Amino acid sequence: MKNMKKVLITGADGFIGSHLTEELVAQGYDVTALVYYNSFNSKGWLDHTEVLDKVNVISGDVRDTFCVKNAMVGCDIVYHLAALIGIPYSYNAPESYIQTNVIGTLNVLQAARELGGVKVVQTSTSEVYGTAMSIPITEQHQLQGQSPYSASKIGADHLAMSYYLSFDMPVSIIRPFNTYGPRQSNRAVIPTIISQIVNGERTIKLGSITPTRDFNFVKDTVDGFIAIGGSEKAIGETINIGTGFDISIGDTVKLIAEIMDVKVNIESDEKRIRPEQSEVLRLCASNKKAYELTGWAPEYSGFEGLKSGLIETINWFSDSKNISHYSSNNYIV
Repeated sequence: MKNMKKVLITGADGFIGSHLTEELVAQGYDVTALVYYNSFNSKGWLDHTEVLDKVNVISGDVRDTFCVKNAMVGCDIVYHLAALIGIPYSYNAPESYIQTNVIGTLNVLQAARELGGVKVVQTSTSEVYGTAMSIPITEQHQLQGQSPYSASKIGADHLAMSYYLSFDMPVSIIRPFNTYGPRQSNRAVIPTIISQIVNGERTIKLGSITPTRDFNFVKDTVDGFIAIGGSEKAIGETINIGTGFDISIGDTVKLIAEIMDVKVNIESDEKRIRPEQSEVLRLCASNKKAYELTGWAPEYSGFEGLKSGLIETINWFSDSKNISHYSSNNYIV
């Protein structure tokens, strides 16, 4: 495969997508960013970066076949991140998740096939594993669609792999565990905790606090994308990106409160609790395959790595110009 220098990022306006865009620009890639069209001409989080004028921005929708193919022309690699990702909203609007996450992925794959010579990096999620049946979770762990969101991502992943198997297309699937960091939506637990504390709350409203998560700092996740995108060995493979360290939501609250030097209480909020059989109780990654195939390993690993990443995240949220984008009083579905 030729040296991959021209890339398309779908979902570049989102949390991980904007960080990936910044890093690829810094590394000298020619980046096209496909962002979700809106009448406000908002580029999402790209509007808050310093790379917007160095990126070819196309407003569109991955559900539109023509839009996707036109954006992909001339690209060597596509990082496909565009998706609906909120688990609670998937209970309310499951068809939207099929249209965006499955049909959108089909459009990306088919465009890449028709254009030829385009590598696709499909973004998966640790949610496809459901509650861990063995620890650490390897890529061979069975898949369990415990929410419409995770079911849609399982479908998208299988579709992506089918294009590799059926058409010999260069496809890799990246499976990040719970990513956190600056710019993350308040629908995720770490921004929810931090934003409530920054805004003066000392009774923190959360859902279940007993599940454990393998939190991945966004810089590590981005490095994982780039490592997989540039690896010949990763073609036809599904690869976990995680730290191998998990921590309960309750202990995460305690750690954040300790870093921010405050005392807090936790209040269970009925609206934030998933249906019992839909809750994923434990996630903890095996990252052995990522290292063996690409050389990727987390910089922010273990308890101390989590603490370092949380400090960077807290510092970002504590800046008044950043926290102004967030409301701690409203539950984001």
